[in-house]
Amino acid sequence: MRKALRWLLALTVLIGALGSAATAGAATAAGPGVTATTDIEDQLLAVPGMSLIQEKPYAGYRYFVLNYTQPVDHRHPDRGTFQQRITVLHKDTSRPTVFYTGGYNVSTNPGRREPTQIVDGNQVSMEYRFFTPSRPSPADWSKLDIWQAAADQHRIYTALKKIYTKNWISTGGSKGGMTATYYERFYPRDMDGVVAYVAPNDVVNDEDSAYDRFFATVGTAQCRDRLNAVQREALVRRAPLEKKYEAYAAENGYTFTTIGSLDRAYEAVVLDYVWGFWQYSLLSDCDKIPADAATATDDEIWTTVDTISGFSAYADQGLETYTPYYYQAGTQLGAPTIRFPHIEKRYIRYGYQPPRNLVPRDITMKFQPWAMRDVDTWVRHNAHHMLFVYGQNDPWGAERFRLGKGAKDSYVLTAPGLNHGANVAGLVADQKALATARILEWAGVAADAVARAKPLAAFDSRLDVRDVEREPALRP
Repeated sequence: MRKALRWLLALTVLIGALGSAATAGAATAAGPGVTATTDIEDQLLAVPGMSLIQEKPYAGYRYFVLNYTQPVDHRHPDRGTFQQRITVLHKDTSRPTVFYTGGYNVSTNPGRREPTQIVDGNQVSMEYRFFTPSRPSPADWSKLDIWQAAADQHRIYTALKKIYTKNWISTGGSKGGMTATYYERFYPRDMDGVVAYVAPNDVVNDEDSAYDRFFATVGTAQCRDRLNAVQREALVRRAPLEKKYEAYAAENGYTFTTIGSLDRAYEAVVLDYVWGFWQYSLLSDCDKIPADAATATDDEIWTTVDTISGFSAYADQGLETYTPYYYQAGTQLGAPTIRFPHIEKRYIRYGYQPPRNLVPRDITMKFQPWAMRDVDTWVRHNAHHMLFVYGQNDPWGAERFRLGKGAKDSYVLTAPGLNHGANVAGLVADQKALATARILEWAGVAADAVARAKPLAAFDSRLDVRDVEREPALRP
């Protein structure tokens, strides 16, 4: 029976591929003003406000990079517009669609997120507002908030649902997972399911003891001791290493106007070190950390800190790309802070830098403590068809989304030993089957596929390989 099903599936895929090639991406469902055989590019460009930047074909798909005209302010759509980049990985309008956002810039190369592979569907990806080039000019930063971004997604979904009429699932990792969650909170009737990966949930911005408890127990004592020793040693050797930093900055043209000084930037990079290791590395990577920081050379200390934290991160040139993120961290999202019990106070001059110090001073910021409390309360009591996936060793999971009695068909699962790249594939077997089956059912695929609880599309080494979601360190 299983062989027969596999043969039938293979035949279906083959027929679909041949049909797709023969019609050059013709759609199988039509929106207003188009016929069932209208080319998918024509359907997309028939959407008011949609324009083509580039098409990059990929075997079995059509891939489009597009601009979509959005209001700067969805409450007052007559007060100006901007061009927002989106991409469409088109398979077939008879398939489900995954709506992805990373919460930052959108990639303009074909790529497939895990839920897209699981449901063998189309994928629409959105660049978050105010990340260049999707930034209004002039930029009214007060219009960068979680509701406006959710309204961006709602308009895109409403426009493309006329073409992609089957079920939709939203997804994202890290800030993208937060974005998918906020979208669901404000527009709970749009999506048929939500898959949010490694999504932080900083409900009370000034209460961050969960992170201190995490760093006291994560991994092994031996690994924690190695990391802590290197971090401390980098501050003990501040003078010689800052000379190296000065030369590095001069060579690369780095400046430090926003954060205030090279000294502040240096300490910020060093204080990111332990967090950055657990966010992006595995326990097995501890072998790459200097075993005895006290006897390590300056170059060894510099190299390990630069590899994990990146000495360019707090230069003006490193901060600029992430200005919209730091603005949101300082106005709505919140930012964690942690203690450093292994470092004497005399070595720490500034502590974690608040988001205000990472955003140019001509941009006004005011924190809204109710924003995350509202989302957290809504998720606890109203989550429906929502899946949250976290990594056991990811610091961001220390403050995570949780479900209350009002949640229905929703789950919070943790992948053992994984970091900020945790996914469904990394879950233990029974949870992996559960998560896969729920995603498939939410996507509206056939019942037999749901029962098998396996991804419907084969793994593609180019489409499906991705880096861990890179997110700059959040600070209070």
